[in-house]
Parts: sequence; structure tokens; C-alpha cells
Amino acid sequence: MKIALIGYGKMGHAIEEIALQRGHEIVLKVGIENIEDNTIENIRKADVAIEFTGPEVAFDNVIKCLQAGVPVVSGSTGWLQRFDEAKAFCNKQNGALLYASNFSVGVNIFFAINKKLAELIAPHREYNVSLTEIHHTQKKDAPSGTAITLAEGILKSIRQKKQWVNEASNNPEDLQIISERIDPAPGTHSITYTSDIDDIEIKHTAHNRKGFATGAVLAAEFLQNKKGIYSMSDVLGL
Repeated sequence: MKIALIGYGKMGHAIEEIALQRGHEIVLKVGIENIEDNTIENIRKADVAIEFTGPEVAFDNVIKCLQAGVPVVSGSTGWLQRFDEAKAFCNKQNGALLYASNFSVGVNIFFAINKKLAELIAPHREYNVSLTEIHHTQKKDAPSGTAITLAEGILKSIRQKKQWVNEASNNPEDLQIISERIDPAPGTHSITYTSDIDDIEIKHTAHNRKGFATGAVLAAEFLQNKKGIYSMSDVLGL
């Protein structure tokens, strides 16, 4: 499979390493030093594009890949206010788009556990839930896309929570997300349910980028020759 890497930072390098190990070919690598190579003509050389950039350019990159007729896997966060627009354009183009806030197999299993735990606790209103996420100081967005996905999974079941907020809050309708930026720090996400009787906590800690990179390549392998909108749940059968 021929892969275009749109975004060649630390994550792009990790994806390249995994892709080559799995026998794929990298036909385009676009970083900040060669942004002029990010053209529809160059993207068309690939079977699948993997896009890991910043929130300010992610939407435009996804659209460009779809215009090129190349399936695109996007892992950029902080741009989801335009995700519905991207999905509509994908369907109009009869293209293929797979978005995930986190490609790690372990994190996606964690998403499923989080939803199930919220369903189990929902009848027991004595528990209050909060969420903490920790990343390195270079991470631009807060809360993380992973934290938002976890929060949305909780809000579907814990009906007394009406919205998430990225700050400490005494409003019982707020799902509190506390974001910490510490160096050096692995990506860590914790969900805690607290009552007067006991606490229940689940936590995922990433030790390196390998899990994210492997998942992104698995997603690209899944998306090749497909049409439509997909997620990592489709890739993993969750």
C-alpha cells in the first residue's frame, strides 16, 4: 500500500516506522519544511493518506485528500466543529474518511470500558464523576480529543451531567475535565466516580507513540478501497 503522510512531526515519523515494518511504501511526506508539496497531484500518488497536523489546517488537509479521491485517515484534534462539514463533503465526493481522537488499540478498548461503566453507574446517582487528562506541554489543544471522546461517552448515560467543562466546577450538571500539561509526561486519562462510601477509578496511560502509530496504520489498511465514514470502532469491531 502506498501512503501519503500529511504531517511529518513526531507522530508522522512513528507512523512511517510502523508502516515500513508492515511492508508499506511512503510516497509523500509533508512537514512544515516542505508544505509546498502538499498538493492534490502529489496526494494522488497514494492509496491512502494519513493526516496528523494541527487544528488550524486539519480540515483543509482532509478536504484536499478527498478532492484528490484518496481515502484519508485523520488523527488531528481540535477541529471537530467542522467535522460534519467534512463528512458531508466526503459523501458528496463518494470518498472515504476515518477519524479517531485516538488510534491506540488500548485506548479504544478503554473507550468501550468507559461507556459500559457509565451505563452501570447511571442508576446510582450518589456517584459524582470527573475526568483528568495529562499530556506534555507541547500539546496545543485542551482538553485532549481523547478526553472529549471519553466525556461524550459518559454524558450519554449519566443524564444528570448536561455538558463537559474544562475547569473545576461546583455545578452538579457539569462534567469536570481537568487538563494538566507536564514535562515529561505520557498521555494519561483517568475517570473517577466518587461517593461517600467509595471511589471507582479507571485509567489509561500511554508509554510511547507506538500504540497510536500502529493503530493509524491499521486504520489505513482498513480504509483502502472503501467508501463512507468510519471510526476505530469499525476497524477493531468494537
